[in-house]
Amino acid sequence: MRHRRLSLLAVLAAALIVSAPAHALQIEEASIADIQAAYRSGELSTRQVVEMYLARIEAYDKQGPYLNSIINLNPKALEEADRIDAAFKASGKLKGALHGIPVLVKDVIDADDMPNTSGFQGWKNWMPKRDATLVAKIKAAGGIILGKASTSEFTNGGGDNINSVLPGFARNPYNTAFATGGSSGGTGASIAASFATVGIGTDTGGSVRMPAAHNALAGMRPTVGLVSRDGIQPNNSVRDTAGPMARNVTDMALLLDAIAGIDPTDAATLRAKGHIAKTYTAVLKKDALKGARLGVLRQIFTAKNTDPRILANFEKTLAELKAAGAVIVDPFAVPEIETLPRAPQTSARRKDDMNRYLAAHPGIPYPSMEAIAASKLAHPLHQVRLEADAAAGPVATDQETIKGLEVEEAYRVAFTKAMNANKIDAVVFPTWAQLPVVNGDRNTQLMTEEANPKGGVTGLGSSLTFVGSTLQWPALSVPSGYLGHGLPVGLQILGRAWDDAKIVGYAYAYEQATRYRRPPASVPALGPVVAKGG
Repeated sequence: MRHRRLSLLAVLAAALIVSAPAHALQIEEASIADIQAAYRSGELSTRQVVEMYLARIEAYDKQGPYLNSIINLNPKALEEADRIDAAFKASGKLKGALHGIPVLVKDVIDADDMPNTSGFQGWKNWMPKRDATLVAKIKAAGGIILGKASTSEFTNGGGDNINSVLPGFARNPYNTAFATGGSSGGTGASIAASFATVGIGTDTGGSVRMPAAHNALAGMRPTVGLVSRDGIQPNNSVRDTAGPMARNVTDMALLLDAIAGIDPTDAATLRAKGHIAKTYTAVLKKDALKGARLGVLRQIFTAKNTDPRILANFEKTLAELKAAGAVIVDPFAVPEIETLPRAPQTSARRKDDMNRYLAAHPGIPYPSMEAIAASKLAHPLHQVRLEADAAAGPVATDQETIKGLEVEEAYRVAFTKAMNANKIDAVVFPTWAQLPVVNGDRNTQLMTEEANPKGGVTGLGSSLTFVGSTLQWPALSVPSGYLGHGLPVGLQILGRAWDDAKIVGYAYAYEQATRYRRPPASVPALGPVVAKGG
């Protein structure tokens, strides 16, 4: 489908002129409110906004800094923009909260008119027959799916985003020598670079929060069940969730409004009944942190596993939270996690989840885990894992899976007990223990000076996102500064189940108090290039 992207951009390039006066609105860093104000005033049309983003993609994704953050573009994006413009002209009313807002979604999410590749070359031409539920909800709110963002193959990413044959690795727009983080690294890099207004990632073990931190974004893992997983290639159905990613907390909350909701096709969402906010923007108050008791979970980010620059920056973050009115409970300890193991993401669970997803997509190439593994088309880094998944037995009797569920429940009991005892509203800690790693340098980046007896790369496994994933509770990352090589870092805020609105409010108050977000220098404004379109 690459030719479809190139032909679309060629048409766009022919339609651009440089002599017309620039619009007052700069699309770089533009918010949902900025863009919709331009619609209401008549300054811009949806078509023009789409063209402005496409021009940036043309200039910077496969040229210039070569961010390589997008796999496919929507060939009907301009048609959809024209329909939205016509409806607005006729009614004078915005269609919904995302009216005319271009959205990029991670390429593990079904969207009509585009392949859903999951980064796997065996699916590069496969087109799902309908939209995922969250895509349908975005469209119902007036949004336009502009394209599909790069991902680690089958979401098997973490500290980097290079392990996929089809798209290759995405580059961090703050310093292109470094990784975006995964597996939603394409969404992270593209939204940071203003290739769309907002984006969607998915998070099993940290794949929204970590690229959000690495790309100076607000990114949220909602409580599992708040957002439907229908039409999303799974990794672990107990932990999987999609989540919003944006350049500011307000846009993140607006996107969460659009995608949250009960969906009969995803039983997990039935748990959300009574827990869905009318709007997550209601908590966006500058004083939301006043009196909030925040527990500092130092057990998971020690000097042994954490970059000293991140440790020093986090002390500054705590001072900023306190200045914003928070009560800092430091340290906050959960004694049980010292002895509890990490709950695994098992082959039996992945096989069961994937085979159910594949069965729901008639005509998909390689329609079973066995067929995917036997194809040998996956990235070599994943072949062993895929073969293990293909060979796995039934999930219901898999002892590793059963034990993992017991550990996850033990985590929830332990955190609930400790948070209640200390009257903790939310838990805070850095999003990631290390700075982004160098792209393509998987085997030399250790976290400490100590030898790693297990082999492999410790610098890519410095996750502090495992806590929220194990609990299946809401957690988010919000920008908290820039460290070595100009690379962003993030503050992670974790709440109890269904406290999604509460932590969104805390993130907003911190964002407003600090204003760390700044655009990456590698993708500057294109200047007075505007579209002929109406």
